[in-house]
Amino acid sequence: MADTAVRFEHVSMAFPGVLANDDVTLDIRRGEVFALVGENGAGKSTLMNILYGIHAPTDGQVFIGGTEVTDFNPRTAIGLGVGMVHQHFMLVPSFTAAENIVLSREPRKGRIFFDSAAARRKASALAEEYGLEVDPDVPVGQLSVGLQQRVEILKTLYRGAEILILDEPTAVLTPQETEELFAVIRRVVREKHMTVIIITHKLYEVLAISDRVGVMRKGQLVGVRDTADVDEQTLASMMVGRPMLYDTLEKTGVPGRELLRIEDLSVRDSRGLPAVRGVSLSVRAGEVLGIAAVEGNGQSELIEAITGMRRPESGRVWLQDRDVTGLDPGAIRAAGLAHVPEDRLATGVSAQASVADNLLAGRQREARFNRFGFHRRVSTVERYASELYERFDIRGAGVRTAAGDLSGGNMQKVVIAREFSFDAPVLIVAQPTRGVDVGAIEFIHSQIIAKRNQGCAILLCSADLDEVFRLSDRIVTLYEGQITGQYTGVFSKDEIGLGMTGGNREAV
Repeated sequence: MADTAVRFEHVSMAFPGVLANDDVTLDIRRGEVFALVGENGAGKSTLMNILYGIHAPTDGQVFIGGTEVTDFNPRTAIGLGVGMVHQHFMLVPSFTAAENIVLSREPRKGRIFFDSAAARRKASALAEEYGLEVDPDVPVGQLSVGLQQRVEILKTLYRGAEILILDEPTAVLTPQETEELFAVIRRVVREKHMTVIIITHKLYEVLAISDRVGVMRKGQLVGVRDTADVDEQTLASMMVGRPMLYDTLEKTGVPGRELLRIEDLSVRDSRGLPAVRGVSLSVRAGEVLGIAAVEGNGQSELIEAITGMRRPESGRVWLQDRDVTGLDPGAIRAAGLAHVPEDRLATGVSAQASVADNLLAGRQREARFNRFGFHRRVSTVERYASELYERFDIRGAGVRTAAGDLSGGNMQKVVIAREFSFDAPVLIVAQPTRGVDVGAIEFIHSQIIAKRNQGCAILLCSADLDEVFRLSDRIVTLYEGQITGQYTGVFSKDEIGLGMTGGNREAV
């Protein structure tokens, strides 16, 4: 026990109708990098939320540094040396890096006034101590995603964390930023003897950074292994309880005629600032064109302009030789485009509506679902929705339940099922597997390639560079709203990473 940083003893966590954690017993050691993996709904995030004090377990005991936790709240966890960096950063964009780092524990002048000079000194000293260089005076909203993550980590370290939980820490990082993060993790573990717990879906990163890995399935801990003794295939099979075949994608056929063409497109963002600057590209039938870009470099505005969600400032969008520039989303969909949006909660599903209604969206006026144009054929709707529900392995309480009651991964499956069920010749897919477990990733990837093989023209935008590599026939990199590279054939992550960070090398 002396070398144990965290111990869970027979921990269970029950929510109404769901046993999220089921009798979990686990030791995590001091001075190690421990990876926690599992499918969506496996219970890994719930277990870490218990450790961070967000939930109190229904049963069992939790020990931090040998001390049993009896009062479960984040303040107690922080006091015991636990820090957590969430996937979606908890920063104030208008505050400087230093102000964010000291937030809630600000140095004071005379116990009343905020001491900004002391805040800068403390932030700079901490950044130097941990090798996390960041300008303390720059507003966080002006920092790159990688630097914002550094601020989050520094904020946690400022509060005295000795156990650091990182939730999907590389989801929006470039390969170079990922390597920089891993170097920091190795340094704090080696030099500070900290414990780092990583929740991730990227199994190759588990192998690259962790000392041990715990695998959860359906709320239970199914095994803990030394990372040196496992490979991706073994971990994936442990996660889903069956052999995984996700490396067997077969691309057939050759690209055909051009179905989507973007000509010199310029788009402004919601603040009125240039977001897309003169982008031209095309996608042919039977190919996947991947966009590789760090978030915030114009890819969202580009896709919104193509799909009718944002009006372009200039340029043209051609869909099957038809000019659809500036048309509304319904008209563009009718012209032959389906769209998986990047934010399933904001634009992908209606959380209050049923799963059935979400699956039917876009088809609700079809004659087979209506009688006399207004009376819903309930049995036909539910039969159609149930077929998609089963085919896309959506897991929940059935098609009548509200979509908002599903897990994030299953909400994503609803969006995928709806959009892939259209026979649209052009498919825009943004962040198709964000927050989705390895079993669902296997399925979604196979569906994308099946669409490609059937002759669909697919524009793919993903923050997961390995996903872009795996699915794409061609890749373009986007930086500050401009195409900085076009790649076909054999290329490396370093080449793509260069384009994602402003390089202008072209490999056609």
